[in-house]
Amino acid sequence: MTMFTMLLDPIAFTLGPLTVHWYGIVLGLAALSGLLIAVREGKRFGLSPDFFLDLMLFGVPSSIIAARLYYVAFKWGYYKDHLGEIFQIWNGGIAIYGALIGALVCGFFYIRAKGFDFWRIVDICAPSLLIGQMIGRWGNFINQEAYGGDVDRSFLSNTLHIPSFIVNQMNVNGTYHHPTFLYESLWSLLGLVILFVIRRRKFLREGELFFIYFIWYSIGRFFIEALRTDSLAFKGPAWLESLVNGLWSPMTTVFEQGYLNPAEGNIRISQLLALLIIIAGIVLIIVRRKMGLAKQRYTDPLINHKKKAETNETLVKEETETTKDDGKKEDNDRPV
Repeated sequence: MTMFTMLLDPIAFTLGPLTVHWYGIVLGLAALSGLLIAVREGKRFGLSPDFFLDLMLFGVPSSIIAARLYYVAFKWGYYKDHLGEIFQIWNGGIAIYGALIGALVCGFFYIRAKGFDFWRIVDICAPSLLIGQMIGRWGNFINQEAYGGDVDRSFLSNTLHIPSFIVNQMNVNGTYHHPTFLYESLWSLLGLVILFVIRRRKFLREGELFFIYFIWYSIGRFFIEALRTDSLAFKGPAWLESLVNGLWSPMTTVFEQGYLNPAEGNIRISQLLALLIIIAGIVLIIVRRKMGLAKQRYTDPLINHKKKAETNETLVKEETETTKDDGKKEDNDRPV
């Protein structure tokens, strides 16, 4: 007996010539959720909601553009013959690490222009990034993309106890796949709870919540990425391939790696990048503490260096004018 399931339509609704995709709605919801969390935490440090709203208005387009360019760059062999598809982000094909690069570059210039320390602000925004990724992955679910390798339905339903509506959507052309979007979303949810707990601890220094976020996300990404069948890859040395596979080998007790086309490479780019970020994050936390570069604590008051400089300049100007006035008064009081 054949079982028919109703798959989700990627198109939410149409308004005349305008087609609205669920993918865009989910990404919008992810950005809004991240904004609300940042605004609420920012109030504790005296930051206005407009600060984060402007940051989002600049950051979201920058991250989407960078995410798409990152993906297209590693898939250029295909897109050079399909230039018109480069702009079709509603069909998927954006890289999360590219999005983070775009957001950080944009955020760096915006935060510096506003007069704040970069590390203090990205610490506040770290949970927002994580909840954005947690929600955003459900866009992949609706689009039936970024899934893992082949798997039996019984493994999803009986072994992992995944809800039927997710299992049904993972049936792509008659074959069930690992819902890697779900694995990553749940990993992000757990990380979000950890960040909420850690950021209230007095031992935390500036920049460290952001590094912990990156380390946590990259650990999950390293293990989940190997399950996928659409990974960006490159051809690397055999020792590096062996190292990556060896680190992933504990997962083989339950999972199998997804298919990786040998023509595209033997090392998944996101896995290697995740390893480098984990190492870099740990090293930066240690080095910044040893060198005294992380002096401020997360809970310390936030300083606006731009306003502080303007205030100091005003005070100096007032003192100078007062000194001049006092000098004139002394000259007028002197006997002729």
